[in-house]
Amino acid sequence: MTSQVSSPAEQADEAVVGEQRNPATGKDVRRLDRVIIRFAGDSGDGMQLTGDRFTSETASFGNDLSTLPNFPAEIRAPAGTLPGVSSFQLHFADHDILTPGDAPNVLVAMNPAALKANVQDLPRGAEIIVNTDEFTKRAMQKVGYSSSPLEDGSLDGYHLHPVPLTTLTVEALKEFDLSRKEAERSKNMFALGLLSWMYHRPTEGTEKFLRSKFAKKPEIAAANLAAFRAGWNFGETTEDFAVSYEVAPAAKAFPVGTYRNISGNLALSYGLVAASRQADLPLFLGSYPITPASDILHELSRHKNFGVRTFQAEDEIAGIGAALGAAFGGSLAVTTTSGPGVALKSETIGLAVSLELPLLVVDIQRGGPSTGLPTKTEQADLLQAMYGRNGEAPVPIVAPRTPADCFDAALEAARIALTYRTPVFLLSDGYLANGSEPWRIPELDELPDLQVQFAQGPNHVLEDGSEVFWPYKRDPQTLARPWAVPGTPGLEHRIGGIEKEDGTGNISYAPANHDFMVRTRQAKIDGIDVPDLAVDDPDEADTLVLGWGSTYGPITAAVRRLRTAGHRIAQAHLRHLNPFPRNLGDVLGRYDRVVVPEMNLGQLATLIRAKYLVDAHSYNQVNGMPFKAEQLATALKEAIDG
Repeated sequence: MTSQVSSPAEQADEAVVGEQRNPATGKDVRRLDRVIIRFAGDSGDGMQLTGDRFTSETASFGNDLSTLPNFPAEIRAPAGTLPGVSSFQLHFADHDILTPGDAPNVLVAMNPAALKANVQDLPRGAEIIVNTDEFTKRAMQKVGYSSSPLEDGSLDGYHLHPVPLTTLTVEALKEFDLSRKEAERSKNMFALGLLSWMYHRPTEGTEKFLRSKFAKKPEIAAANLAAFRAGWNFGETTEDFAVSYEVAPAAKAFPVGTYRNISGNLALSYGLVAASRQADLPLFLGSYPITPASDILHELSRHKNFGVRTFQAEDEIAGIGAALGAAFGGSLAVTTTSGPGVALKSETIGLAVSLELPLLVVDIQRGGPSTGLPTKTEQADLLQAMYGRNGEAPVPIVAPRTPADCFDAALEAARIALTYRTPVFLLSDGYLANGSEPWRIPELDELPDLQVQFAQGPNHVLEDGSEVFWPYKRDPQTLARPWAVPGTPGLEHRIGGIEKEDGTGNISYAPANHDFMVRTRQAKIDGIDVPDLAVDDPDEADTLVLGWGSTYGPITAAVRRLRTAGHRIAQAHLRHLNPFPRNLGDVLGRYDRVVVPEMNLGQLATLIRAKYLVDAHSYNQVNGMPFKAEQLATALKEAIDG
């Protein structure tokens, strides 16, 4: 029997920190330290928009937060079916948090499918708000309910709030010239208004958003505003909701600064724009739309004023081909994709290795293999990024750990690409890409200087005294070759994928030269300057948990729980996966046990075992969802006890 551990840091149940009565309404107001809410409905019910608006108002209020959007891969799955359920989970608190939470305290279920798909995740005592209008006999039979769960006692362990959301919305909008079907579409705004009242969320931002979103359709804007306000007023007046809740701002969780809520893909996009400005280079994106990377293409296309050029190619190969051409032409070049697209781009990545040009390959990982799970998360592209090319073609790998960290990771990937003249992999994933958290907007003087010097003239003197340009004459510190912009007089040189002669860049089939060039390209990557691995070990533990990428939040939350329960455990998290930090071997050698949680079948653990001969223990999950903190805490405690 496994033991469960928890702590106030991020346990499932919210903690009550105070209570008072609102004299205006006569209702109780309960103060909580944190809440986890999940909106769930059909993929056409607007759950992502509802969750996003609630999140934006929560961010403006000053809470720390973390989100988990979860939606089907189908553009429009059959209505009312389990595969068509879309959900949005938000965890917000008055203190520092790291994950979207393990189990919702509140579920808003817009139909029977949403209830059935999510009820098993709820702890006993959770609140369930259901749209009773959708619980028809046919809709319930479609998802396997033989009787109504609202009446058969199966929900007795929860606080059930049956609300006829559709009927109330239609009634609230009867003064508008809308068909019933058009009016029903606003029921998500009614639900948003109700939850905004229930948790004392600001409303000004949502009202401004609705006016802006439907500026060209004022009747629709007015209807959505009316539905939103009707939901708020319903909460205020109905007897069914006798208690509302407050979660204070997380004033002590953040350093002083200006903050905004940001998703991983948006932060990554901003990081790329910032990198291009810091390098004083135009930014070029060559891309083919693919879930979950497409948002980067969409966002960067809005920033032509910053010298950003976006090219939506006809396929993945054309996208990276255009990007590599832009790199040859002197741009900060980027291509974005997900796992299947990396496979298609692999030959051109190898060409970039041979040409030794800076190129950012952004891989927003998703469930595989093949098309796999397009809208679900996974970390299973690490070995593909490390080895997925013919020949010896080493490529640096950088991985962000949180949505906001995607900004800094983009700057770091650009630094490596520009300094060492190499393609660089940036490995994010669907969890980071779609999730969001508060981000402190950096000051300009906090950003790194990424400016580079293009080759301007001859750089080598021949035996006869003549000066020539050698395209593969290397910087002695970085082993980077010169970056010669086409059209610069006197810097003409050969390009292509056939092996180059050291120095001259001429075609060479000489065995000794090929051996030298292969080893030199590897030495360049091995010599990249990356920071030492920082270890969080306040108690001189015997067990180290080592992670990378998006597992940072669940791992850190699990470690906090264990330490609160009195267990000693150390934590370290890798940003640089190729090359590894130089002190990684020494760090691993200090611990009796090393546990590596990954959303794959043990890819980092395989690399660690091979390179450092450490018996790293894998803890793996490949179900398309991020780890839960409680799940990891239990597994890590077993490792400590073992």
